[in-house]
Amino acid sequence: MLKAGILGIIEGLTEFLPVSSTGHLIIFSNLLNFYSHTNKEFVDMFNMVIQLGATLAVVYLYRQKIMDTIINLFPSRNVPAQKSGMYFWIMICISCLPAAAIGIPFDDVVQYYLFNPLVVSIALFVGGVLMIVAENNLRKRDNRSLSQLVITPRQAIIVGLFQVCSIIPGVSRSASTIIGGWAGGLGTVAAAEYSFFLAIPIMFGQAFLNLLDARGNLVPEEWAALFVGFLVSFVVAIAVIGSFLDFLKKKPMRYFAIYRMIFAFLVLAYGLFFPWK
Repeated sequence: MLKAGILGIIEGLTEFLPVSSTGHLIIFSNLLNFYSHTNKEFVDMFNMVIQLGATLAVVYLYRQKIMDTIINLFPSRNVPAQKSGMYFWIMICISCLPAAAIGIPFDDVVQYYLFNPLVVSIALFVGGVLMIVAENNLRKRDNRSLSQLVITPRQAIIVGLFQVCSIIPGVSRSASTIIGGWAGGLGTVAAAEYSFFLAIPIMFGQAFLNLLDARGNLVPEEWAALFVGFLVSFVVAIAVIGSFLDFLKKKPMRYFAIYRMIFAFLVLAYGLFFPWK
């Protein structure tokens, strides 16, 4: 239970920060020896459930925005087409399609070959360097929120193409989509909020399918670990999201890039003295 709680904290802390939650989970689950005596079905389920917990934090914090998109789902005399909920969710789907088209068919291959500390450390370091380069060349000084803007199809496609990079563990979905938002002309706050919403459709779909598959195949201790990880991830993510947006309004992203590079170095150094399993 303690290990499940620790990993839930790590997921909640890192899911929406540009530091790669998947990369951190790979590293810390290895350090904690969390997965050594568990079956693959539980491993997949646990990762999905704690990610779902973090995603539900977005649903909770942005419940008014989500309700507005439902109430104003269709264009009307008082709701322009680009302000309708249907338009917003179509843009979200457009952004999700590239990563889904590549990630779903090759999921097993990616997990088998890339889910290891060496790949994570390289991706963290390279991603950190690219974040600094992108911030210096692409970032707009614009603190408007997502509600104050209209995402264009062009921006949705660009963000979606950048999100494909996050299939590699250590790259970070948040980092890749924020950089994609910059490339499309969005400010950092709007790009970050758009990144939050991108997690909703894919994560809910994957979690639902995994729950159906594992409905009768987990023991009580595993269900308890899922609950602890889910709850902790949800609570921690709620605290992180607001603080992250406040940070982005005042500080540059390079602080996260520097953290990524330092963490990557520590992971590589640790592996030299204590080979990863």
